Order: sequence, then structure tokens, then C-alpha cells
Amino acid sequence: MLTRREFLAGAGAAAAAAALGAGCLRPSPGGAAPAQPPDLAKLSDHLLVYRGAINVGVVRDGAKALLIDCGDGRVAEALAPAGITTVDQVIFTHHHRDQACGAWSLAAQGARVGAAASERDWFDKVDAYWGNPKNRWHNYSQHPNRLMLAEPVRVDAAFAPGDSFTWGPATVRVLSTPGHTDGSLSYVVEVDGRRTVFCGDAIAGPGQVWDIHSLQKGTQTTDYHGFMGARPQLIESLGRIKAADASALVPSHGCIMTDPPAAIDATVAALDRCYDKYVAISALRHYFPKLFAEYADRKDHMPIRPGKDVPACLRHFGTTWMLVSRDKAAFVMDCGGAKAIKEIKDRQAAGEISAVEGLWITHYHDDHTDGIPEFQKAFDCPCITDRSVASVITDPMAWRLPCISPNKARVDRTAADGESWPWHEFKMTAYHFPGQTLYHSGLLVESGDLRMFFCGDSFTMAGIDDYCAMNRNWLGRGTGFDYCIALLEKLRPTHIFNPHVDQAFDFTAEQCRFMRANLAERETLYGRLVPWEHANYGMDEPWVRCHPYEQPIAPGGEAAFDVVVTNHSTGPRAFACRAVLPRAWKPELSQGAACKTTAAGVVTAWVNGEAAAKADGSVRLTFRIPEQCPRGRYVVPVDLTCAGRDLPQFTEAIITV
Repeated sequence: MLTRREFLAGAGAAAAAAALGAGCLRPSPGGAAPAQPPDLAKLSDHLLVYRGAINVGVVRDGAKALLIDCGDGRVAEALAPAGITTVDQVIFTHHHRDQACGAWSLAAQGARVGAAASERDWFDKVDAYWGNPKNRWHNYSQHPNRLMLAEPVRVDAAFAPGDSFTWGPATVRVLSTPGHTDGSLSYVVEVDGRRTVFCGDAIAGPGQVWDIHSLQKGTQTTDYHGFMGARPQLIESLGRIKAADASALVPSHGCIMTDPPAAIDATVAALDRCYDKYVAISALRHYFPKLFAEYADRKDHMPIRPGKDVPACLRHFGTTWMLVSRDKAAFVMDCGGAKAIKEIKDRQAAGEISAVEGLWITHYHDDHTDGIPEFQKAFDCPCITDRSVASVITDPMAWRLPCISPNKARVDRTAADGESWPWHEFKMTAYHFPGQTLYHSGLLVESGDLRMFFCGDSFTMAGIDDYCAMNRNWLGRGTGFDYCIALLEKLRPTHIFNPHVDQAFDFTAEQCRFMRANLAERETLYGRLVPWEHANYGMDEPWVRCHPYEQPIAPGGEAAFDVVVTNHSTGPRAFACRAVLPRAWKPELSQGAACKTTAAGVVTAWVNGEAAAKADGSVRLTFRIPEQCPRGRYVVPVDLTCAGRDLPQFTEAIITV
């Protein structure tokens, strides 16, 4: 284990001394005359850590280096002043862009590239991922995660768990540590009499992981239902890292840990605590009770409510609820496909209903919207929904979201939040309802003593439907599910309806208080679990997104899209963005002074922006497509700097030429 004197002598880390008590070092170059450039922390004579957008391991053998990950490639600039002139090999812990976007440049200069055999295709055949429509539309799988390389990089060595090799003065052993990605590896480096583990994003610090959304993984069901589903896998991986008995643990993001067992134990405990809070009020308990058998009958979890009889004015089929007036007019909520349309036509033919007079859409997911174009051909009625839902379903190409359909819908009227209107003997009131997704609506239908609330997929009798982090389920007072539950407390519906559940249900006042208290505790616990200013940065994968996400542009035309940054912090945040252009465009010949070449590729100029507290901010990026650009579909990553963080290729847009 590194002693206090050894670390401070190697890294010159005056600021790190205060962190030693937590077993977590944040090397900083201050102090007297460091023996290496300020971007490099020296762990021992032959082992360094480059502190850039990620921590890059540097094993040194004279003027040559083996890198563990490479980030955006700027590590190469820091090596020369330390007397390292050649990167001989780069080995990767996992395939994400922030780990590997500089690999192409290093490989072009002769470095050999090594990666997990199970993730090899996400390096040298990654164009197959981007070209597969299954990864764009109707997508219920989060594996692999979309933070993929934009262009292929050759792989010279494919590693399997248990492999080991010698490079220069070091022995490197390969550990299987899935969790953050399915094929994640850690590397146990033995050199200079010490053992150090480079663990990628398996851990970020004592009690912390880099993000929560990357743990989305299905076990008995699809990934879509697997909130923190990779937690058991990650805990097993952390156990393997702990068993390696290393003196230091170097994550991709976060601090160097000098007490790995304590850091790992704290992280396992934090993961278990956070998952328990999720299960306590999870709607998924209604659908898949076997998933949560070990949590059954927990006294500190919310009991599952019994269902209620459905009022006679309603019909249910598929993911559709249909309201029928006394004079047999029909008002339909959601249309997932042809079966729903046939059901309505059959009921119409049987005389059960007369005209279909309206269509309400609860949220954008394909099992609620796929049939809208055919529905609109079959029934001449207006389509009404909330503004947030309308923005997605009328222009799906502009969005990258789970479970999205490419079928474009027509929305005839966007209802304002709280807007009411009469329909036969009923009063209808529309609400923005950011529960299961941010792009979600609610509809209150009143008649006599009935106060029927159509909540979409946001609740079941068991609680809240937040089992897919990619849906943008935000934590915080007055936002996300807290906002939705507060609205239910105010409206006090007699019946709540979910399109997947054929019964009605409700919640007691005590259950509403319990759910809101749980969410408030989660905001604190999840906030501690991730090394960000707020839990939502670790929960909300698209807190940085491009709009439109995908667009066609003719050769010679100008591409333009907004980079939208959601500021989950309590104060305003400045940020800057730039686009990384495809190599096939030869953009250095077409963009002129507006572009420059970096280790990760040719980039546009930085554009500065600001987002107010708890709000979106955006900047527009523009660039011209070369006249001789080959036809095809291109990934355009976006670099981001925000609140002191350097986040290379953190999101992307798609340009079809």
C-alpha cells in the first residue's frame, strides 16, 4: 500500500493529504518540483496515472509506454515531457467513447490495441451497431449502451478473463469485472513491488459509482425493466477486485483509492441501500413479484394495494382504455397497434359504441403509439395530448429514447397543463405528468362522484413505475414522481388507471406521504452514490442531448442541431460544446479555420452556453457537409465541458448524407 510519504513524493499532492483518511487520493500537481509533468501522477518508478478527462494508466519502460485506456488521446501530449516518446500498446477496460475516443489516433501511430474479446465488435465492428435499426427503434435493450465509438478502431489483441502477460517491467493480469458494461475488464498491474488495479468504471470512489443508468440490465425480463439490474453482477466484480489484494485502486473516473477493501465495502453497502429504496415503492412488484421474492413482506416497504372495480363507462383492451358515454360515443386513450383498432371496429359493428370522437395519448412509448397513424386513417377524430408528448410523437427522428416508434403521429391539439373541456357527461382536464417518462401526460375525467385519473404507465397498485432510468425519471422536490404524487394528493382521484392493468386502484394519503418520503431519501442516497452535484446527473442519461438527434443533409449542405444541457444543480452552470466530425468527410479540407485537428479527430470551434438552475440551456452547432462526402449515415459526437468537468464525446447526433 502507498505510504503517505511515497504518494506525496510521487504526485506532489498537497491537496490530497486531506483525503488520505478516506483512503481516497485526488492527485494534484502542486508542491515542490514534481519529477513528472503536472498532468501525470507518479505511483512508482514505472507506473503513472494521467489525470485528464479520465484516469489513464501509464506503465513505463524507458521511452515506451503501455496505456490502460486513453480517453480522448491527449495523454500522448503529456508523455513527451516525461521522456516517453512511444505508445507501444493501449489496453481498454471497456468500450465506451470516453475511454477510447482517442484510440484511432494512437493506433494510426503504431500502438497495438487490446480489448475484451466479448467487446471486440464494439471496437472494430462498431459501424454495425450504428447501422442496425434495432438499436434505434422499438429498443427495450440497453446492452450495449449507446456510448459507443463513432468509428471502428482495429483490435490487435482480444483478452479473456484470467489472461496475463508481461510488458516491460510489469506483469498484467486480466480480471472479468462486468457491471458498468457486460464485458468490462480490470487490469491487475504488478510492478516495482506493488500491485495496482485499474478498474475502469466499476467504482469511482469509496461508496461511489460513476453513474446509475449504466447499471440498467434485465434478468428475468428485458433490460427495460432492469433498474440497477447489473448491481449483483457489479458486486461480484467488486469482490474479484477486492480478492486481488492490491495496494491501490485506480478508477477511470474518480480518485485513487489506497484502501481498496474499505472503498469496495462502502460501495457494495451503498448499492444495496439504494436498491432497497427502489424496491420499497416499485410498480414492478405488481407485474413481476418473483423478481422481488427476497423483499416480500418487508415491513419498511409499501404494501401493494388491492385493485378496485372498473366503472361501467370504461372498456379495457391491450394498452387501451376507452371511455364510453351514455349515448355510446367513444373516447380512446392510447393505441398500440392493429389489434386495438380491430377491437374498436368490432365493438362499433356490434353496436356497443357509435362514433369514436377523440384519441388521448398518455406517453410516447411504442406500445401506446405505434398504431396511431392507422387509427387516424380508420377514425375521423382529433388526437389530443400534452405538449411534451406531442413533441416526441410528431417528430420521432428528432429523439433518441427507449421504446420509441418511428411512426409519425398527427396531433390535432396540444392541451395546456390544467386545461379542461367538456365531453358529453364528462369533464376532462389535462395535466403534464412526468412520471414513467419526462414526456408523459395525465388525464382526469370527472362525472358525478367519479374522479378517474388516467396515469399512463406511471403507477401500479405497488407504487411508481421508474424501472427504466433512460426514461428520465428525475428526483427532487416538485419534479418527477414527487410532482406526480403531489398532483394526486391534490386531485384525490377515486380511481387511477394504468393502460397495462385491467383494474382500477388508488392510494391512501399515508401511502402518498410514504412514497414522497422515499423519493426524498433517494435524492440524498443516490446523490451520495454518484460523484456529481446531484443524483440526477447519475440517473438521467440524456441530461446532455442533441436536438434533432437525426437529420438528413445533402452533400454541400449545412447541418445544424442544438445541444441541450439539463442543469440539475441549484445554481446556473456555464458549459461549452463542439462537434467531432467524421474522418470520412475529410473535414480539414472543407471547414477551413473553423475546425482544428485533435487526437480524437477534427473538431469544430467551441460554442459557449449557460443553463439556469434546474432548467435546460442550449447552444447551436453548425457545420457544412463536404460536397464530395460519401453517402451514408454518420455519427457526430459532441465534446462537452461543464462545471469544471471535461466530458469528451459525451453525446452524439446522427447525420444521414
